[in-house]
Amino acid sequence: MGLTNTQYDTIMRDYQRQQARDHDEHARRQAAVYEKIPEFAQIDAQIASASTACARRMLLDGDVASSASEKNATGKNSRVLCQLRQTIDQLSGRRASLLQEAGFPADYLEPVYRCPDCRDTGYIGNEKCHCFRQAIIDLLYMQSNLRETLKSENFSAFSLDYYPDLVPDALTGLTARQTAEHALKTSLNFVRNFDHAFENLFLYGDTGLGKTFLSHCIAKELIESTHSVIYFSAFRLFELFADSTFGRTDSASQQELEQHIFECDLLIIDDLGTELVNSFVSSQLFLVLNERILRRKSTLISTNLSLGTFADTYSERIFSRISSTYTMLRLIGDDIRIQKKLSAGRG
Repeated sequence: MGLTNTQYDTIMRDYQRQQARDHDEHARRQAAVYEKIPEFAQIDAQIASASTACARRMLLDGDVASSASEKNATGKNSRVLCQLRQTIDQLSGRRASLLQEAGFPADYLEPVYRCPDCRDTGYIGNEKCHCFRQAIIDLLYMQSNLRETLKSENFSAFSLDYYPDLVPDALTGLTARQTAEHALKTSLNFVRNFDHAFENLFLYGDTGLGKTFLSHCIAKELIESTHSVIYFSAFRLFELFADSTFGRTDSASQQELEQHIFECDLLIIDDLGTELVNSFVSSQLFLVLNERILRRKSTLISTNLSLGTFADTYSERIFSRISSTYTMLRLIGDDIRIQKKLSAGRG
């Protein structure tokens, strides 16, 4: 995914702050050495002067000589250059000895970087450093509202053991386990094909069957591959829209909210149907769904409502949009939270 300008600027500001901290730390260490070893400052000044002179001589030596006098001058420059380098080497040796004698580590005055590979610039040549990629992931976690949750709710922790493989569902002829296996496989394929196929998911079924858990699994995988994912409970999403619509937030915040909701790679709307549904909520929901479809941005919706109840609760055009552009995944079985409590009680 491409970062938005705001996201890129946020990351680069962090690098700039880190560079300032690097500079301050080096200055602090240098001041400590100068205070303990007064001679050290003089040596640094001499090395700086010799290095400047060396650079000038190298420029002179780089000119093309055509006459005998110019060739003699070039030879003289080379000898002076050699002497300057010897002086720098001697001063550097003395500098290292003074540091050691005063009890400082040999690399005490070397630049200190959080990431030595890119020297806290974020780039190695024209390529983003590995630390930049991690910075993107960290930012996306922060913006997703899911950082702590995804530490425990991910595909590695998803278990089919909570779905019995006994009584087939009268509607589909599949057991709870078979239904969950299908939902899991579809979710994994959704992640695997995310960059190549536009798809939306609609997870429905009774409460406590793992719909939210499965959406978290998907979110973690996409964030780890540097896709922007934003999670909202339905109640919180429409609360934010209300604040924006009725003037309880400024225009800049409103624009930022809309940018995040309409442009993120995956928007997760959890527990749709638990909010107070009215004409405002229906219109805002249709706006979100329609805008994201037009922009080919994926959306994942979870709800405890049956399809019939969902169709009755929201407008016909909303249900039509979802049924025609979303992959519908139904989960059945027993409340997993109750199963876990019962299991803990027996233990």
